[in-house]
Amino acid sequence: MRSVAFLVMFAFTFLSFSPGDLTPYPFPGLSHFPPAPLNLQNPVTLQGVELGRHLFYDTILSLDQDLSCASCHRQEQAFSDAPNRFTKGSKERMSQRNTLALFNLAWRKNLFWDGKSVSLEEQVFHPVRGHEEMNLTWVEAENRIRSSESYQVMYSMAFPGEEIDSIHIAYAIAQFERTLISHNSKYDKVLRGEAYFTLEERDGFILMNDQTKGNCLHCHPSDGSAVTTTGNMSNNGLDDVVDAADYPDKGYGEVTKSLSDNGKFRIPALRNLAFTAPYMHDGRFESLEAVLKFYAEDLNASVNIDSRFHQAHQGGVNLNAEEQQQVIAFLNTLNDSVFVKESKFSSPFQK
Repeated sequence: MRSVAFLVMFAFTFLSFSPGDLTPYPFPGLSHFPPAPLNLQNPVTLQGVELGRHLFYDTILSLDQDLSCASCHRQEQAFSDAPNRFTKGSKERMSQRNTLALFNLAWRKNLFWDGKSVSLEEQVFHPVRGHEEMNLTWVEAENRIRSSESYQVMYSMAFPGEEIDSIHIAYAIAQFERTLISHNSKYDKVLRGEAYFTLEERDGFILMNDQTKGNCLHCHPSDGSAVTTTGNMSNNGLDDVVDAADYPDKGYGEVTKSLSDNGKFRIPALRNLAFTAPYMHDGRFESLEAVLKFYAEDLNASVNIDSRFHQAHQGGVNLNAEEQQQVIAFLNTLNDSVFVKESKFSSPFQK
């Protein structure tokens, strides 16, 4: 556990808080985002968020106390593990999928690439006990937190009258994760009337939303929607598979046990792509150029492919090299340099 200095440090953080005096978290105004679904059983408070931030950055929740959530979700990479294709977890075990970035999570209907969790609270339980991740039993996690004088105080502030248990550990981390909102890219400023696209960026925006060209809008709505994903599960024709049972990674099908869901994965948001390469669930594409080439020329009309990929039968959307660069120019307007440096999302243990 942390030293006495840790106890003194967070004591100053909580100096203005009194037990039982919960303060609602002041979310920013988000004019072009849909209303964020909230968990009424876990309202977001300043005290809960601060506790969650400490837990997110603390190695106490890993078996050998050498990993934290932030070890694989680093702020400077939009809380992804870029540039790593796969992530090294407990006992040097490697992950089987690329680590997803963490931002705008309140709007996500499915969490993890395979959609195995439907809430942030539920999501927290997986990485802590995952053998390829933090590899700690929740019984031991609870015992460690209960044994910490500093966390006892923090819990009394965040959850007055509640026992320290796995539910509230998950609640606190989920509260912090709900605050990780990316909303200050050039794209956001254009939507707010504070900036203008260049001609190349504008043309890329038009191509993405043209159903006869890029045809991206069905999965990645960007015409006035700042979330840039439907959040659904989809098969985007990555693999040339004829029999649904033959997908190398069944994805959502592993969760539902339905052959028709094999090869489906969560549709990610298009934000912060400059910070999160490589791309796709298995990190197979190292650059946006490789991604655009795939959609333009190498799309597979495989079994289970999303029916909205109308151009799959012809190998792709056939954007030429100039058009692909225009799309990339637009995608780069979605990079949020404020988000990756925002101090309220950073480690509370930094000197």
